[in-house]
Amino acid sequence: MNTLRIIRTAAAVALTGVLTFGFIDLGGILDNPLLQKIQFGPALLSLSAVTLACLIVATLLFGRVYCSTVCPLGIMQDFFNWLSGKINKKKKYGYKPESKWLRYGTLAILILAWLFGFTFLVGLLEPYSAYGRMADELLKPLYILGNNLFAWISEKTGSYRFFKVLLSIKSVTSLVVAVLTLLVIGHISYHHGRTWCNTICPVGTLLGFFSRFALFRIKIDTDRCNHCQACSKKCKAFCIDSKNQTVDYSRCVGCFDCLDVCKQKALTYGITRKKADSAREKDAVDESKRQFLKSTAVLAALAPQALHAKVTGLAGDKHVPMSPPGSLSHENLLQHCTACHLCVSKCPSHVLTPAGLEYGLGGIMQPLMKFDHGYCNYDCNICSQVCPNGAIRPLTVEQKHKTQPGHVVFDISRCIVNVQGTSCGACSEHCPVQALHMIPYKDGLTIPEANQDMCVGCGGCEYICPVHAVHIEGNPVHLEARLQEQKQNINTENLDFGF
Repeated sequence: MNTLRIIRTAAAVALTGVLTFGFIDLGGILDNPLLQKIQFGPALLSLSAVTLACLIVATLLFGRVYCSTVCPLGIMQDFFNWLSGKINKKKKYGYKPESKWLRYGTLAILILAWLFGFTFLVGLLEPYSAYGRMADELLKPLYILGNNLFAWISEKTGSYRFFKVLLSIKSVTSLVVAVLTLLVIGHISYHHGRTWCNTICPVGTLLGFFSRFALFRIKIDTDRCNHCQACSKKCKAFCIDSKNQTVDYSRCVGCFDCLDVCKQKALTYGITRKKADSAREKDAVDESKRQFLKSTAVLAALAPQALHAKVTGLAGDKHVPMSPPGSLSHENLLQHCTACHLCVSKCPSHVLTPAGLEYGLGGIMQPLMKFDHGYCNYDCNICSQVCPNGAIRPLTVEQKHKTQPGHVVFDISRCIVNVQGTSCGACSEHCPVQALHMIPYKDGLTIPEANQDMCVGCGGCEYICPVHAVHIEGNPVHLEARLQEQKQNINTENLDFGF
């Protein structure tokens, strides 16, 4: 194995291992993982100029090193490809022409889907998000089972170093999508190498455009090459044409597998000058790309109106969904979130769950706040710190205290104080900002009163209420909770009543 391949493989395994642990981590060791924020798709959606510039410059220098070393979905494909090689020792590939219409057509469809707010389709194919869902929905449950087994063994031996963690299905839709993604991409990579990267993956298509002009590339010494096709049969990207002694650099992922098999030493990796008569270089901007740009531009003008109509329509629903603090609005979530599920995986209170149709078709699997199994910790801001897409903007704890993603709604007709004539006050006790506070009622009882201006939408009242007399209604556009002013008013009222 050549040195370049050893370095690439070691770096890929290490980076993917750390990134994967960020999804399955139960102890909060990686609450602010950096690797998630250097992924190309999230950087593009969050408009992280520095990250994008670094990734593009790296591609212009060394080719698609991102796809071969940093992208977790690419590394997963390499694993299935390696597995197939171990099972079938005689497995061979070969050169295949580029599927231009499929590559750029898929990219055009995804861009239009994003412009029209149908982010579900973008997240379905964006590689980091696809891998994140598989890690959260498939790997994390296995990790929890192993943790719970160690916890059981520890308890039997009188040690409590491990603690049991609740294992539950967060979303049937997300689970099914994760399983199908694993089956489809696993099957393609097992039998057809990096075909997914070079035909369907939008990041592979985008970086493939830049890698055509990479400074360091695989070179074929035409004097030494005897057209044996050994390198072509080893190339899992199907990009080496031994017959014509050319390499399609838009599809080469820089795996360096081909360097080991050439007995003539005709293949090397280094600085390559662009040939003036190279047909592939002349086709760098071909008719398929022009058509892609034209079709994108024609419909892009209609996207803002369509997205605005889709989002504002949510406000008229009977129950408006709750998006996480820091997501700013449903519109911002739809524009940036690719449902990678990192926030869902890291939420310590298990409040975030993949959405069904609450946000509409475009928001399937995006993070939704539900209070069935807990409530949002008043001092927790983890989801805003880990989001790599800009869908959930970073919030300090102090900023979160003033953010109102939703407001409390109190139904007195269900309240146990009104219906059964007995005292309760559980909702008020669990409200960190006194948005629900008790006021005098009949027969010496007190009953909750809701102040929606103060509510921060934590869901403590909804979670604890035994008769569902209170619930949190989402705000399509997040507001600022007016805490101090309202608290002073409430304290004055309480003094007047002799509390």
